[in-house]
Amino acid sequence: MKVRRLTACLLAASALTAPAFAEDVTLSIESWRNDDLPIWQEKIIPAFEAAHPGIKLTFNPSAPAEYNAVLNSKLDGGSAGDLITCRPFDASLQLFQKGQLADLSELKGMANFSDVAKSGWSTDDGKQTFCVPMASVIHGFIYNKQAFEELGLTPPKTVDEFFAVLDKVKESGKYIPMAMGTSDQWEAATMGYQNIGPNYWHGEDGRKALIAGKAKLTDPEFVAPLEQLAKWKPYLGDGFEAQTYPDSQNLFTLGRAAIYPAGSWEIGPFTPQIGGAFEMGAFPPPVPKEGDKCYISDHTDIGIGLNAASKHAEQAKVFLDWVASPEFAELYANALPGFFPLSNGEVKLENPLAQDFIGWRKNCESTIRSSYQILSRGTPNLENDMWAVSAGVINGTITPADGAKKLQDGLDSWYKPAN
Repeated sequence: MKVRRLTACLLAASALTAPAFAEDVTLSIESWRNDDLPIWQEKIIPAFEAAHPGIKLTFNPSAPAEYNAVLNSKLDGGSAGDLITCRPFDASLQLFQKGQLADLSELKGMANFSDVAKSGWSTDDGKQTFCVPMASVIHGFIYNKQAFEELGLTPPKTVDEFFAVLDKVKESGKYIPMAMGTSDQWEAATMGYQNIGPNYWHGEDGRKALIAGKAKLTDPEFVAPLEQLAKWKPYLGDGFEAQTYPDSQNLFTLGRAAIYPAGSWEIGPFTPQIGGAFEMGAFPPPVPKEGDKCYISDHTDIGIGLNAASKHAEQAKVFLDWVASPEFAELYANALPGFFPLSNGEVKLENPLAQDFIGWRKNCESTIRSSYQILSRGTPNLENDMWAVSAGVINGTITPADGAKKLQDGLDSWYKPAN
């Protein structure tokens, strides 16, 4: 279904049940997603306003790097908008704890989301939720279908098959097996460790065990993904240690690499950059051995909440319930390929690569990045340590065991589990 047709259907259905208000109210939305301004102005806002007479919306984004500071200043000064786009975890949790974001636990639409989906915007005990989940990003591997067909390859399902594919690509000499560098470090952790790791630590079970202090980063299931990363080095091409994130993107989109360890946010920019040069496919992180259950990093990325000081809370909650609906989920996901709805409803995506990614939810369990909730609040910061350790392991400057010990020692220096 095309977005235009979907919007028309949405308007027709929703207009019948939309509440009427005595006078028009304009709700202002704060956000860091300034690239999304045309999508809001041309698709999302018209769809909502036509179906909800009496409520108008304005989308007022700030530059991403400045958003937290600008938003905090506005909230403290009483000039913030009615609706607050929420980054996941601590930044938004602190706003809730200060009384600046309203408790949305009882919002009707919250029933459409799992605990994992709500985890980025819930209190540590999970009892209160303060932002409606809007979208996640999913990790996996994007591959060049033309290269695979040329070399007679099929997407790997197990780790052994994965390395067999990499070996065949390397032997051919036609393509770099994988486009990823370690210069910027974060890719090694985000598209490396956090991508393949959930299959070893069993997703939410392992992540929650770390938070509870029942597991350590030196345990075998957390060392194993570092051991796999240590084997990636021969497949990343010459000079990968100096290769930046944009360099890796260019290598893949120009058709010089067969595989790209990816976040789904690449779908939007990669599609026009590649054009018709080749077709992209995607496969989830291969499981350690045949028959193992698969897990994917389905990471909470963006939500939206209610400014506790808003004078139009009733109307804002109407909008938030709409954001929680399947109609919004499909509209948003098709407008921004690679940013996936977190609601439980079925969503049909027009972009075939995006549909591949979201299809993994049917067979794999979703989890979020292991370092993002609670465990990166102190110093040293666990997330930043993971960047350095993951890059070092790939470069061969630190062993997986020593890297794991560095991570756990850093965490132990400040984190004391509550349980």
